[in-house]
Amino acid sequence: MGIEIERKYRVTGEGWRTAAHAVIPMAQGYLNDTAALDSGAQKASVRVRIQGEQAFLNMKSREIGHTRQEFDYPIPVDDARALLALCVGGLIDKRRHLVEHQGLLWEVDEFLGENAGLVVAEVELEHADQAITLPDWAGAEVTDEVRYYNLALAARPFSRWSSAERG
Repeated sequence: MGIEIERKYRVTGEGWRTAAHAVIPMAQGYLNDTAALDSGAQKASVRVRIQGEQAFLNMKSREIGHTRQEFDYPIPVDDARALLALCVGGLIDKRRHLVEHQGLLWEVDEFLGENAGLVVAEVELEHADQAITLPDWAGAEVTDEVRYYNLALAARPFSRWSSAERG
């Protein structure tokens, strides 16, 4: 079992684009939804992801915040395609841009489809209290805002957010 310690930020501006050293196309979906988690019927999200030429089955515990249990298993791409057809809610389509900043790897997710217009950056940390220097394109921290979780975006995409929510 792994522990994921991650912080998430809205992205402002375009400065991250020229700093990106790789771009990975991703398609992902969820075999459960927010209602199952909110009701307590399930305690983890179950995700299927095709990431470039690889595919993964992933489970994350439901804690809100920057620390969660995470289980990630490679699966055949054909299996992932079949599982994506079984997912509830919408599918997440995005491009992940990898950006090094101050010794840390930032993953800048540029969402497409129904989530187009949303750009979020995540950075994984070694421990919860690790100090980080934010890049100038990192805006407001949204680590604790559930609507920015990919599971929530599959159920209620960015295109359906109000002007105030898009803020």
